[in-house]
Amino acid sequence: MNTEQTLLQRSDAKCELCAAEQNLTVYHIPPENEDSAEKSVLLCDACRSQIDNPETMDTHHWRCLNDSMWNTEPAVQVMAWRVLQCLLTESWAQDLSDMLYLEPDVLSWAESASMKDSQEGTVAATVDSNGTQLVAGDMVTLIKDLAVKGAGFTAKRGTVVKNISLTDNPKHIEGRVNGVRIVLVADYLKKVS
Repeated sequence: MNTEQTLLQRSDAKCELCAAEQNLTVYHIPPENEDSAEKSVLLCDACRSQIDNPETMDTHHWRCLNDSMWNTEPAVQVMAWRVLQCLLTESWAQDLSDMLYLEPDVLSWAESASMKDSQEGTVAATVDSNGTQLVAGDMVTLIKDLAVKGAGFTAKRGTVVKNISLTDNPKHIEGRVNGVRIVLVADYLKKVS
C-alpha cells in the first residue's frame, strides 16, 4: 500500500485536521520530506493552502483543532501544534496550546521547523534566559533591572510583560512596560508558564 492509500485508510478518507472529505492530498511534514505515512498527513485544499501561506490563516477555520489535536497519530499532533503556534494571538488557540501535551520526541519534531520556517528556510528561535522558546503572546518576567533608553525609567526585575511580540531579530522581543512599548533582550527574560 502506498502512502496515500495508507493515509486514506488511517483518516477514513477525511482531512486529518478539519475532517473535510474533498480535495485531499498528502502533505509531507517539513523538515522530513520523507514519503512515509508516519511523516505525512492527509490535508484538504483549505488546510494546505493556509499552512503553505500562514499569513492567510482564517482563525475560524482552525477551531477544528479542538478535535484533531487529540488524534493519536504523532504526525497529526505535530501539525496541530504548529498551526496553534501561528494562532497564539487568539485566546482560544492559546487555551488549546496550553492543553496540548506532546511526548518529548513528538514535541522535538514539532519544534524542529515552524510553518514559517518551512517556507523561508531556517530561522533561529527566540529563547529566554533558560533556553525556553518564546512565541508571540507569551508572558515573561524580567530577571534583572533594565534602564530603558529614551523613556526615562528603569524596568524593574520581576516586572511581568504580557502578550509579547517577536521581532525579526531572534535576540529581541517587543512588549509593553509601564504603558510604553519597548524592545527587550530575550536573555534578560524568563517565560511564565
